Amino acid sequence: MERVVERVAGLDVHKDTVVATVRVPGKGAKRHQETHTFGTTLTDLLTLQDWLVSHRVTLVGMEATGVYWKPVYYVLEDTLECWLLNARHLKAVPGRKTDVADSAWIAQLLEHGLVRPSFVPPKPIRDLRDLTRYRKAQIQERSREAQRLDKVLQDAGIKLSSVATDLQGKSARDMLDAMVSGTTDPEVLAEMARGRMRRKLPALREALRGRFRPHHALIVGEIMGKLDYLDEMIERLSEEIGRLIDPFRPAVELLRTIPGVDQRTAEALLSEIGADMSRFASAAHLASWAGMCPGNNASGGRHRSGRTRKGSKWLRVALVESAKATCRTKETFLSAQYHRLKGRRGHAKATVAVGHSILVIVYHLLSRREPYTELGAAHYVERHGGERYRQRLVANLERMGYSVTLEPTAA
Repeated sequence: MERVVERVAGLDVHKDTVVATVRVPGKGAKRHQETHTFGTTLTDLLTLQDWLVSHRVTLVGMEATGVYWKPVYYVLEDTLECWLLNARHLKAVPGRKTDVADSAWIAQLLEHGLVRPSFVPPKPIRDLRDLTRYRKAQIQERSREAQRLDKVLQDAGIKLSSVATDLQGKSARDMLDAMVSGTTDPEVLAEMARGRMRRKLPALREALRGRFRPHHALIVGEIMGKLDYLDEMIERLSEEIGRLIDPFRPAVELLRTIPGVDQRTAEALLSEIGADMSRFASAAHLASWAGMCPGNNASGGRHRSGRTRKGSKWLRVALVESAKATCRTKETFLSAQYHRLKGRRGHAKATVAVGHSILVIVYHLLSRREPYTELGAAHYVERHGGERYRQRLVANLERMGYSVTLEPTAA
């Protein structure tokens, strides 16, 4: 088999050890192979780096193993060209993986050019990605904690959530603070309502009449304290994200022109795919990498399950949230796409399809550095409609028993 790279190294990364195999030219036409095991502390990784440099290695490959590959990759990337390899790609190549060390097998695949590197963003995007993912996790934790608060109130027979739209609003918060402090009189609690909620005083008095005991007060107090802490944490993380994203502010503003994409979603999208779209050959490659396009599984002329492949769950969450937001807009191309697909494919598949369209739009916006141009709800009909589309609509109405005559409207 043709050799593509002369001096390569394969790394089998574990939590506490790294098994490294180098393959370099030997005597005559033979290949020299050498394997060593290193630790994963910084000192050991620097020793590994020196060992690879001493063999004049030009390409290093390692399998993506949890989070353990990260410190190894980050130490070596400044000195050597490093490739992060998808485990699925390694298994897809037939070979003697069960008979040889993983590191040696990786090195052989590298030297023959049988694997491709995975996308690893540059350092600024990695830092931004860590913060946006952690912020998203805290936002999700805050939602879970708010749900726990309502469950405790339901257990106590307090139906405040049936009257107040937001348990974290000022009125509801004052009532909960008073209940934690020992006030359980529904008349007194209802009088704490502010603004439009005062119109619901009779309903509030009934909703606040329950069996709220000191047992519930302790739990509610702890939950509210945790909610306050999470709010402060999310605010601090958002401030730091705003500082790190300043160099990419033009890209964020471009993404915000897409219907359904707000500031936080734009920051999440940018942190997951970066601002440089030259890393991806096309929008289709980006969608495939993200796992936001249908799978291709056909055999013998039959198309089997087209389930989307696995990708970044954080990117998928951001795209799905944007899709759900844009589906509620009116007279937009993305909303029309959702409603067109929902009847045939259902809500879930239509949402993922709109998320795929948003990702394609993101690719083109960042590639061309141009804002989003709204095509309108009628774009698909105008593009794919025409005479055949009109005939199909007329035929459907005639099958329903109507006589149809088409007359063009005045311009």
